[in-house]
Amino acid sequence: MNNFEFQNPTKIIFGKGEIAKIAHEIPSDKNVLIIYGGGSIKKNGVYDQIMAALKEHHVAEFSGIEPNPNDTTCFKAVRQIHDQDIDFLLAIGGGSVIDATKFIAAAAAAGDADPRSLLGTIEVASRALPFGVVLTLPATGSEMNPAAIITNTSTHEKTVFKSQHVFPQFSVLDPTVTFTLPPRQVANGVVDAFTHVMEQYLTYSVNHKLQERFAESILLTLVEEGPKTLANPTDYDARANMMWCCTMALNGLIRYGVPNDWATHMIGHTLTALHGLDHAQTLAIILPTIMEYKRDKKRDRILQYAERIWNITEGSQEERIDAAISKTREFFESLGVKTHLRDYDINEDDIPKLIGQLRDQNLTALGEHKDITLEDSQAILEESL
Repeated sequence: MNNFEFQNPTKIIFGKGEIAKIAHEIPSDKNVLIIYGGGSIKKNGVYDQIMAALKEHHVAEFSGIEPNPNDTTCFKAVRQIHDQDIDFLLAIGGGSVIDATKFIAAAAAAGDADPRSLLGTIEVASRALPFGVVLTLPATGSEMNPAAIITNTSTHEKTVFKSQHVFPQFSVLDPTVTFTLPPRQVANGVVDAFTHVMEQYLTYSVNHKLQERFAESILLTLVEEGPKTLANPTDYDARANMMWCCTMALNGLIRYGVPNDWATHMIGHTLTALHGLDHAQTLAIILPTIMEYKRDKKRDRILQYAERIWNITEGSQEERIDAAISKTREFFESLGVKTHLRDYDINEDDIPKLIGQLRDQNLTALGEHKDITLEDSQAILEESL
C-alpha cells in the first residue's frame, strides 16, 4: 500500500428530521448566506425547515447556482458577501451548489488577491469562509471533501478547484428530502457514485486489501439499492443507503494509499462543457469504453470486479472481461442513463473539438499510468459513438 495522509474534518448529521440541528452548528452571531439553485427547496419543504432552524440568525439568500456552476455566478455571490458582511455560508443542494459554495468561500476570503486566480488551482487558497451543507441531491460526495468543479466562462473549461480550507464544517444528510427528486437526477446520482468508486478501484493492486473491500461494498450496495430508489421513491432505507454510498464514494476513504485513474472524468468534463450533458451521462458513456480500451492494463482488476461484483466466474478471462463490461453498461442503461454518444446526438464530427479542449487544458497524459494520450482519448471517444 502506498504512503498517505488522511484527515476529514466534516461532521456528518444523518437521518430524518436532522435539518433542525443546523441551529446548533452555526453560532447565532453569524450573518448567514444561504446558497441554492433554482428554487426547488421552496417546493419540497427544505427551505421552510432551514428558515425555522435559523430563526435566531440573520439570514440572507443567494440563488441561481447552475447545474454546472460557473465563475461569473460565483463572483456575484462574493460581491453580496462583501456588501452584506456575511461570515458564514450554508449550501443547500447537490454537488453543483456545494462546489460553487466552496469556491465562493475561498474567493470571498482572498483579500487583495484576484479571486479569478483561484480557478483551476490545487491547494492555493490559504483561507475560506466557514460553511455548512444541507444535501438535497446525493451524487458527487462534495458534502464531505475539499474539491469542486467550476466552469471558467471565458474559456468554457470545467476546472478543478481544491483546498483543505474548503471542507464543509458539517453536512446534513436527510434521505427524506430526496423523495421528490426527478428519476433522472436519482439515476444520475447512482451512476456518479458508481463511477467515482471505479476510478479509485479499477486500477492495479498495491496490496490495498481494505480499500478494495470498502470500494466493493459501495459498488455492491449501489447495484442492490440503486434500482430500488427508482422503483419506490419513498423507500427510506434504499434512499438512505444510496445517499451514504454517494458520500463514502468520494470522501477519501477509498482513495488514499491506492492508484487513481480519473480519465473517465477528464474526458467526460469536455462533453459537459461543449455539449451540456449531465455529468453522470458523460461517465456512463466513457467508463465502459475505457474498460474495453484498457482491458489489458486493467485485466487483473476487471477480473476481480467481474467475480466480486457481478459473480462472473465461468468462461475464459476474455469472456469474463467482456461480461463485466457488458454488465456495467447494462446497469447504467437499466437506470435510464444512455451509454453511447449517439444517444445524445454527438457524432464523429464533434470529436476534434473535444480533443482540442483536452489539449487546451493539457490533459494529454491521463489514467493511473498517465498513458492515455490525446490519440488514445480520440480513440476512446470514437469507440464511444
